Amino acid sequence: MKFGVLQFFSWPQRRNTLQTVYERAMYRIDVMDKSGYDAVWLAEHHFTDYSVCPSVHLMGMHVANKTQNLRIGTAVSLAAMYHPLRLAEEVALLDVLTEGRVNWGAGRGFDPVEFKTFGVPFPESKERFREAVDIVLAAWNNERLTWKGKFWQFDDVEVLPKPHQDPHPPVWVAGGSADSVEWAGQQGYTVMLGPHAEFPQIAEHRNNFLKTLVAHGHSAENREIPMARLIAVADTESEAEQIARQGAKWIVATYKNESKGMANPVKTIEVDGETQEVDPIDRYLEDSIIWGTPERVIETMRRLEVEMHLDYLMCAPLSHSSFMMFTEKVMPHFLQSESPRVRQAV
Repeated sequence: MKFGVLQFFSWPQRRNTLQTVYERAMYRIDVMDKSGYDAVWLAEHHFTDYSVCPSVHLMGMHVANKTQNLRIGTAVSLAAMYHPLRLAEEVALLDVLTEGRVNWGAGRGFDPVEFKTFGVPFPESKERFREAVDIVLAAWNNERLTWKGKFWQFDDVEVLPKPHQDPHPPVWVAGGSADSVEWAGQQGYTVMLGPHAEFPQIAEHRNNFLKTLVAHGHSAENREIPMARLIAVADTESEAEQIARQGAKWIVATYKNESKGMANPVKTIEVDGETQEVDPIDRYLEDSIIWGTPERVIETMRRLEVEMHLDYLMCAPLSHSSFMMFTEKVMPHFLQSESPRVRQAV
């Protein structure tokens, strides 16, 4: 199994200085660099203290200068909000300056405030995202680019620099819905799966993605599919549950809610013949967060290796102590000594 970290730069209640937030994140990234993690995946957000990282490409350069082994992933570049040629240039420049350590993850975004502030009509965001990704790949793969699309048109443009990696960095697109997973498979792009879906839904998305790839003539071999999961680890079950519950409350309050266009899915159960909705916090703990003592977390991950086909875990630790305990007491049980598989670039 391979491991990455979905790195947020959260500033809850602004209890500390923002500089402290960045310093703590860089400390964790230094630990990642020395302990066998494959990549740090930087999360882009705007106009919120949920994660204060408006430029994953600028942050990626800072991370690269502080590390030697980690790959620098974006999870994600919010492609719908960029001019696609500027995006192609920035990611390629980062790849050149890091000598080929970039993993490019692209996503549509979801926050209505971000779209409104950047002047991107939300109804257009899906099509803009998809066209932007296609343009970035075309800019990297062609010496000069001519493009006649719905949102952008270019005539004989030389986009420089080209990436260091040949032909370009490996590419992932975020998939949080059946529609987005299907599109990725149709295009031949590799999907990354987010932290909010339940375990069975992640498995369903993964299987549908691979079937769609094959149905549209693309190879399904050697596809690394990062699966992001929230992580809470502690010495006792009760401590881990408290970390997980507090983390889920923070997510629902600041991120995964209707005001952000990201309402939590409704889960129902039958109780005494009546249908009842499961509290969204409980839903996270039951079927989405990996939590518990190191022994329980190892057991859960062994199960998910089979049930969810988990072979690349993108960890989103819900506390610093969870990150350290996972790194020291869980991850070593899954690291392999053999050389990693060759990435399938699209």
